[in-house]
Amino acid sequence: MAAGKWIGGVLGWMVGGPLGALAGFMLGKVFEETMDNVNTPENSGTFDSERFYRQQGYTQQQQAQGDRNSFLFSMLVLASYIINADGRVMHSEMEFVRQMLRQNFGEAARQQGDAILRRLIEQQRSEGRAAFQRQIRESCYQIAQHMDYSERMQLLNFLVMIAQADGNVANEELFALREVAQWMQLSASEVDQMLNLGHDDLESAYKVLGVSPDASDDELRKAYRKLALEHHPDRVAKLGDDVRKAAEKKFQEINAAKERIWKARGL
Repeated sequence: MAAGKWIGGVLGWMVGGPLGALAGFMLGKVFEETMDNVNTPENSGTFDSERFYRQQGYTQQQQAQGDRNSFLFSMLVLASYIINADGRVMHSEMEFVRQMLRQNFGEAARQQGDAILRRLIEQQRSEGRAAFQRQIRESCYQIAQHMDYSERMQLLNFLVMIAQADGNVANEELFALREVAQWMQLSASEVDQMLNLGHDDLESAYKVLGVSPDASDDELRKAYRKLALEHHPDRVAKLGDDVRKAAEKKFQEINAAKERIWKARGL
């Protein structure tokens, strides 16, 4: 596979577990060299990312790069599942991922990520949906162990945008998004919140805040404060300025929904 050297050369916490198995298949030599350092007689093939970073003498900047690469690879793995959920790989969705990779992570990520995404989709087709689904479920469990809530929500936000790229979220894609959310220890309702971001109607605004139009003003304020805290761009800053900028856009859309409701209520 012509994926080249993975960005930064530091693979982070995805080295172990089901994501590690997929990375080994997708990334080849760069991954094998990392696994040679991980699988030593002392650790018996287990992987502790913090211990690994210390043993390799990685700086905090390199550790952050490893976490960033793990986030990016996780997004590609889950995107392959969402894109092929209805059995059709839409050009618009693939192109959206390419553009997102280029804009948020650079041209090298675009080239490598596109090759990896295509191979993941090919693997899904060769293995069958059920077998690949098990890998996705296990990968989501691993993600839930290593990413905090805000990072998982930003990951979900990327996946929702990918599903929306062709202008229509098929029922199969919606079901897959809800599966992935729940496997990552999020809720299906948070998928609905994400799907309503960027809309300019009042009904969507209430859905973004996750409350009923009958909610009291105090309930609205409480719901907004919770969202503002959980989705603040600073919560994902360690993943890089590009991910933070994407989180800023999401944060602005949450604030726009809040302002729409506040205006309608005269608050």
